[in-house]
Amino acid sequence: MRARVPVVLHRARGRTAELVTFRGLPDDGEHLACLVPARDPRRTPLARLHSECLTGDVLGSAHCDCGPQLDESLALLARHGGVLLYLRQEGRGIGLYNKLDAYLLQRRDPGTDTFEANRLLGRGADERDYLTAAVMLRTLGLHRVRLLTNNPDKVGQLRAHGIDVTETLPTGVHRTPENTAYLEAKARDGHHLPAHRPDTEVPA
Repeated sequence: MRARVPVVLHRARGRTAELVTFRGLPDDGEHLACLVPARDPRRTPLARLHSECLTGDVLGSAHCDCGPQLDESLALLARHGGVLLYLRQEGRGIGLYNKLDAYLLQRRDPGTDTFEANRLLGRGADERDYLTAAVMLRTLGLHRVRLLTNNPDKVGQLRAHGIDVTETLPTGVHRTPENTAYLEAKARDGHHLPAHRPDTEVPA
């Protein structure tokens, strides 16, 4: 079952989108899809898998690049249409409170990066699973997508779960003095691809 709620997204330049909720997903998270009508329905749709980040998305924390990536994704969807999956996988799947504990560990020891902090808490460096995302895409009738990401794990997991990722589009650079070490850890330990697109354009 899915329910549609039309909304106007001011962060997506005022475009009207549909918020889609789901029941019967593989996990118990209250995940959400944000659908923006495609400008050219003949194109393979653009998709962004965005893991929830309360501190970055809502509070504007400079510790990470999550908020700017969300804004960038919505700007791209406003331009081209597509879908953003907002996945309730805070802190790479360890949850909000554990993520805040990981922040404290990093503050006490600046040499501890975001992945090592998760491990020191007895959790996986990255516990996110994208089976639910694949089920959401298939439920929406999206079996082929162009994926906006620098994270090869998202690409690999979606393909393993039957989604044809025809193209990977990197996000732009959202570097601040506060998140430089975080971005370097994502590239080094998370094998994220270098972010290099400086604007909100995607190939035609």
